[in-house]
Amino acid sequence: MSNAAIGARQSVDPDPSAPPGSPTGPSRGRRSSWRLARGFGVDRFSGLYVAILLIVVFSLLDPVRFGTLNNFRIIAASQAITGILVLGLIISLLSGVFDISIAANMTLAISFVGWLQASGLNAGLAVLITLCVGAAVGATNAAIILFLKVDPVIATLGTSSILAALTYWIAQGNTIVDGISPTFAEFGRYRILTIPAPVFYFLGIALILWYVLEHTPAGRYMYAIGSNAEAARLSGLKVRRLQWIALISSGVLGAFAGVVLTMQLGAASYGAGAPYLLTAFAVAFLGSTQVRPGRFNVGGTIVALYLLAIGVKGLELQYPSLPWIKDLFVGAALIVAVAIGARAALRRANPAAGRRSRRRAASGDDGASAVAEQPLVEPKP
Repeated sequence: MSNAAIGARQSVDPDPSAPPGSPTGPSRGRRSSWRLARGFGVDRFSGLYVAILLIVVFSLLDPVRFGTLNNFRIIAASQAITGILVLGLIISLLSGVFDISIAANMTLAISFVGWLQASGLNAGLAVLITLCVGAAVGATNAAIILFLKVDPVIATLGTSSILAALTYWIAQGNTIVDGISPTFAEFGRYRILTIPAPVFYFLGIALILWYVLEHTPAGRYMYAIGSNAEAARLSGLKVRRLQWIALISSGVLGAFAGVVLTMQLGAASYGAGAPYLLTAFAVAFLGSTQVRPGRFNVGGTIVALYLLAIGVKGLELQYPSLPWIKDLFVGAALIVAVAIGARAALRRANPAAGRRSRRRAASGDDGASAVAEQPLVEPKP
């Protein structure tokens, strides 16, 4: 046997003193590290650990402004509206539909609920009519997508443009201040234990949606449709009906987010919903990598929502002269979240390849192991 072949074999032979079948060398270290990471839930709660790390770092850098209870109260209150919007978004995403129009629906609701009150309508009735309009927007999206067979992105993008035109027609491009009921505004500014009421609206909706998705047949059906709509249809699920319900629910929650923002501001700010679109999608996709990786879920959404909020707030306090820092951070988070989701989807689509890849990584296989797997043949003289 040649010296090169002997060297290759010796480089990959296991330690003779190790028990049979036990991992050795790099393999043992990698497997131990992976088990330790899983034991701490890093694969499911990495966003939570990162959020804690950001809190510590930013609190040390700016303890006077960032590391205060009042600042965390502001972060919680500022994200309640985004959270309500994202909850509506993940319902549509679970059904396999990208609802690009949800922020435009929110914008319409802001101007519409203000216009109704400015016209003399009772605040409670104005809210009810606005939510019905949101449901009608969701139903319109469903009709275009399911009956006319238009691609969801194209359909909801077109709907967004129509809603923008309707919003301008209603508000004439102006913020509506006069006529907003003080009682209506009080529902957005009221505090419970120093925490603004919109936070409780968000948490209440999140709790209801979590229960529906995780503990009812309807939730399991939604997950099945999002995973494979055709397989769900062949198994007997009424896919179209569930998608109708999902899109209408998404429309109602989009409108409700607009109503709550109007309560909070005490005015119907024209165009106020548009900036929420990018953040909503970033939170939804980042949330799908947390708590229950590979699927849109409420727990992961909450983790992602406040992870982004903490990062953005800390960077804004550190770099107040850079107004674009929020868009940069949120856009980067969206790209990373989608990339992680795509890799997870590939592993689910080809689990055998994923297992082989993990085994190779755990055993430290490389070029040397490839040589070792080949039979060592004594070269002929």
